[in-house]
Amino acid sequence: VQLQASGGGLVQAGDSLRLSCAASGGTFSAYAVGWFRQAPGKEREFVAAISRRGTRTSYVDSVKGRFTISRDFAKNTVFLQMRSLKPEDTAVYYCAGRDTIDGVIFDQKAHYDYWGQGTQVTVSS
Repeated sequence: VQLQASGGGLVQAGDSLRLSCAASGGTFSAYAVGWFRQAPGKEREFVAAISRRGTRTSYVDSVKGRFTISRDFAKNTVFLQMRSLKPEDTAVYYCAGRDTIDGVIFDQKAHYDYWGQGTQVTVSS
């Protein structure tokens, strides 16, 4: 499966963005999907994940209540709705996928087999 992340941009603190992770070439509905981000000079960190049927989600504490992960099976796309953005959210955001059973989600980058190319999110203060 190929993953294409998009939707990043330059916004001001407090604004919203919606990132998309579009899949092609595989059975995306069989994949758990995660979003990660990497700021300059830092390790790639987990942001959010969703199970293959969308029944379970998980978030890093710093984005809880502000970010929402969801998936649209008809569009083979996973979204990351980001609200109340902060300058510390600035990073390149990556989506990742792994074929797995329903109900399972992963928060470690080593657990994912497929990665998108990343989309830049910059939040100015």
